[in-house]
Amino acid sequence: MKPNPSLERTVRQLNNYMRSLAAIAVAFSFCTAVQGAPTPPTVRAEIDALLAKLKSSGCEFSRNGSWHSAADAKTHLLRKLEYLEKKTTLPNAEQFIELAGTSSSSSGQAYQVKCSGGSAVPSATWLTKELAVVRAAAGQSASAPK
Repeated sequence: MKPNPSLERTVRQLNNYMRSLAAIAVAFSFCTAVQGAPTPPTVRAEIDALLAKLKSSGCEFSRNGSWHSAADAKTHLLRKLEYLEKKTTLPNAEQFIELAGTSSSSSGQAYQVKCSGGSAVPSATWLTKELAVVRAAAGQSASAPK
């Protein structure tokens, strides 16, 4: 039987096409794997409790050289949390503090918290301390008789 050059060319083109599709599929699966998954519910509950504590604290929050209310700080940090959740999975509340609650993404300037006329402290310090309070309260309520 005599080889058919047209058929061989078509088979080569089809093979190249299939290889290209396979490469695109691999690239697409890698890109989607990089996107964040939802924050685990227990972690999100801790973050929400931490931000509620911030909002009710009456403290002031400094970012990029301006002081803001605790309610404004909560709104700002929630926006940063929503952004992070599109990009990565937060394994714990400490990661949230590190990535969202420590400094400005635009200027790199550290956030500060000032409560009741006291001295300003780095927000990471304040948030970490309050996270321990949130966890202690959750542990007490979890072990309380029902």
